[in-house]
Amino acid sequence: MTSTSTFDPPLTAAEARVLGTLMEKARTVPDSYPLTLNSLQTGCNQKSARDPVMNLSEHEIAEALDGLRQRSLVFETQGGRTTRYEHNTQRGLGVPEQTAVILGMLMLRGPQTAGELRLNTERWYKFLDIASVEAFLEEMQDRSLEKGGPLVVKLPRQPGSRESRWAHLLSGPVDASLMASPSSENVSSALLEGLIARVDALEAQVKALEERLERAGA
Repeated sequence: MTSTSTFDPPLTAAEARVLGTLMEKARTVPDSYPLTLNSLQTGCNQKSARDPVMNLSEHEIAEALDGLRQRSLVFETQGGRTTRYEHNTQRGLGVPEQTAVILGMLMLRGPQTAGELRLNTERWYKFLDIASVEAFLEEMQDRSLEKGGPLVVKLPRQPGSRESRWAHLLSGPVDASLMASPSSENVSSALLEGLIARVDALEAQVKALEERLERAGA
C-alpha cells in the first residue's frame, strides 16, 4: 500500500529535517532563535528526539536551506555579523498553528500515534486532549485538492498495536508496507523524553550565551 501526495515537488529528507528543527528550536529555545548555520547543524544531527538520526554536513544543510527558501518556507536574517535562519511554515503552507506543530513533529520523529504526538508536542503547543490532535490529523488527511491536497496519511495499524500511526506527506508518498512498528528499544518513557528535551534546551541556551559573549567581545 502506497499513500498519495499532492505536495510537489516533495521535500527531501534533509529539507524536512532542517524545517522541523527550525520549528522546534523556535519554540523550545527562543533566546537562540533564529539559528546560525552551526546551531542548525547541531540541532539537525542531535541524537535525541530524532527519527531517523542523521549526520548532515554544512553543505547538505545549505542546499536544504536554499530549497526551502525557494518555497518561502525559510527566511534568512542577519544577527550581528552572522547569517541566521527562521522558518515560515505556517504561512508558507497556509495552515493554522496546530497543523504546523503536528507536521513539524512528524518531520522530526517520523510516524507517530495521536497520543505520541500530543505528548511530544507539549513544549510546542498544549493540545487539550488526544481527540484534539486526532481532529487536526483527520482535517489534514481530508484536505481538499483546492487547498493543496492531503498533508498526512493514516498508516495501517501494526499487529499488536492499539493505535494507528500517522505520517506526513510533505516528502512525497509513504509506502506503509515499509513502516515497521516501533521497537521497544525506541520507546522512551515520558520522563526520559522530558529529561532529554531539557538537556537539549540547556545546551542550546549555553550555546546562545557563548555566541552573545563572543559578539560582545568582538
